[in-house]
Amino acid sequence: MLLALGLEVLLNLWVRNKMATTKDSRLARVGVSGYNKPKRTPNHPTKSHVVVAKGKGCENGKVIRFGQQGVSGAGKSPSSPKEKARRKSFKARHAKNISRGVCSAAYWANKVKW
Repeated sequence: MLLALGLEVLLNLWVRNKMATTKDSRLARVGVSGYNKPKRTPNHPTKSHVVVAKGKGCENGKVIRFGQQGVSGAGKSPSSPKEKARRKSFKARHAKNISRGVCSAAYWANKVKW
């Protein structure tokens, strides 16, 4: 009885360790280094970035492509009033979707591009 219990514990530890070391196939397929780490996709026909999002609402991970290819955001430090207006308009227009969190493309576009 004690030996069987010991083997079961060892098996559970092995399975947990195996699951912790195996990478999600989506990470390798889209070419990102980990969850919630966006990457540029210059060869994608329409989207400029990709991320495998994992968090509240998408616990198993979700591949999200976001951003229009060939269009720059307002940048992190807009220099002109026109750029500031573009940034403000984007954030106002997409505020509801940005607030949905890591599972929305608007959240990632806001974080990375704007």
